[in-house]
Amino acid sequence: MKAEKSKQNKNMLEIKSRTENLAAIRSFINSAATEAGLTKEVIDNIILAVDEACTNIIKHAYKYSPDGRIIITLKPDKKTFTVEIIDYGKSFDPNIVPNPDLQKYVDQGRVGGLGMYLMKTLMDEVKYYSVPGKFNQVSLSKYINSNGR
Repeated sequence: MKAEKSKQNKNMLEIKSRTENLAAIRSFINSAATEAGLTKEVIDNIILAVDEACTNIIKHAYKYSPDGRIIITLKPDKKTFTVEIIDYGKSFDPNIVPNPDLQKYVDQGRVGGLGMYLMKTLMDEVKYYSVPGKFNQVSLSKYINSNGR
């Protein structure tokens, strides 16, 4: 398979929908969040939430098709660190995903399926916007106080 070059600048990364690109996404988020002065714990939470969002895009929106576009745009300011993720894959309604029964989940030995829950738990604000047949956007925001938390 031919390697595809990603497009990147300080606040934007465009990659193909391949699981091997998740490492580049994590590195991109880590660099920007570190530069913004966030704590390691907050950075790790943002990275995990973004990783879950992008994994869901690869698995569900693009059904593992390796040539889908994922565009990640960072919108940091003094009060909020926001990550916007756009894809052009299949749309879905996030409101139909119920919160998991974690005890039942553990008892059943399940693996996976907690992406939405993790995003909502790790981030302060999660917003979805979709135009079916055109694009999907998820916005993940973390509020920042003066201590980088």
